[in-house]
Amino acid sequence: MQAAIFNKQVNLEEIKSAISNRMDAACFSAWILPLHFDLCDGVLELGAPNQFTADFISMTYMGVLNAVATEYGLDVRVVVAQNAPTMCKNANDNNTQTYSAPATKNDAGDFDLFIASEENAFVLSACRKMAAGTAKFSPLFIYGPAGCGKSILATAINSASNGRTVMMSGAMFVSEFARALHDRTIFAFKDYCRNCDTFILDDVQVLAGKRATCEEFLQLIMDLRAAGKNIVLTSNVSPNNLTGFDRRAQSLFASGLVADVVAPSRMVRAKIFERAGVDAKLADMIAGRVIADGHVISGVVNKIGAYVDIMGESVNEIIVEKLLADTLKKSKSPIVMVKSMCEKLGVTYDAVCGAGRARALVLARQMMMVVLKRVTDLSLTEIGEYVGGRDHATVMYGIDRIEKLLASDLVMSAQIAEMVEEYK
Repeated sequence: MQAAIFNKQVNLEEIKSAISNRMDAACFSAWILPLHFDLCDGVLELGAPNQFTADFISMTYMGVLNAVATEYGLDVRVVVAQNAPTMCKNANDNNTQTYSAPATKNDAGDFDLFIASEENAFVLSACRKMAAGTAKFSPLFIYGPAGCGKSILATAINSASNGRTVMMSGAMFVSEFARALHDRTIFAFKDYCRNCDTFILDDVQVLAGKRATCEEFLQLIMDLRAAGKNIVLTSNVSPNNLTGFDRRAQSLFASGLVADVVAPSRMVRAKIFERAGVDAKLADMIAGRVIADGHVISGVVNKIGAYVDIMGESVNEIIVEKLLADTLKKSKSPIVMVKSMCEKLGVTYDAVCGAGRARALVLARQMMMVVLKRVTDLSLTEIGEYVGGRDHATVMYGIDRIEKLLASDLVMSAQIAEMVEEYK
């Protein structure tokens, strides 16, 4: 122990190196390196610039710190530094740091821009309550496939909320966190994110696998919740299906209200085209032949609008067929539908047409029968021909079985509804 004290400077550097070897480099640079290291009566004392930092390090990294300190025969203690050395001041003293958010295009959002179907009524109501400040849940976690309207809802909350709001994309949070580390303004960046009434992060899945950024973000969420602030997160999948996040993060994301947004239905797509000035009948035709992706739909609207503006004439069915030839889905034959459904349901076409009786295979085959019945004018015997030459009675039994299961199996119901919407 005496040797440790006499060789204080050398051992402090060794201790820092040992801690660094056990941690992610970005985490070490952000949290441990700026601390004031000192040895006093067999205790490794780490001086933090404020109580928040001391508490966060004690909660997150004490296991690593204890393990390293034990190797040197020391105890470890994290305290708020009273007289931090000048060399650490710029890196730790909030009073000497400033952070300026990058200039972004501030699009005004409106809930009226989101055309809600019956399936999306719940998530829309939840977003309105969050914006009004009357929600008793936080965070609000909104998830759904690309182009379903998550960003529209997030922007609408940002515009309609009272008080100060901070809205970032996941990519922006990652880049700004890295910039703050590089510029040694990390504590000012933390203050910027916390000094708000509503915090919105669009596309939280972008943070996956970025350990230091995730740690900072999780602490931000916990601090905002403890302060009673509103939090809105969007993602392309539900919290439990997020990859690259540990169970603790998934649990925190799901601790408020989780609401899904379904892709635009045909009715919603038609309404969007009508708003763009397309005749109702033509809008319905287009809606039935474009995929349920809001980004693609927006591109179609822009293309039609550009044509009308440039050519000075309204569109009709013939013009639409030519103008959107690269976008409109061609009518699919039953055999093409069956092969497409095989991919979606995870079975092979040969297996579906074969004599296999495995439960999963039979279920997939019967689901295909239901979809073909709903989207084509084929007789039951004809449907049987497309799924391996099944007879009329077999097809009737399979369809009847699936129809009964749909009342209780919501996942299957959603799968069939999605395929019907795609193929009709």
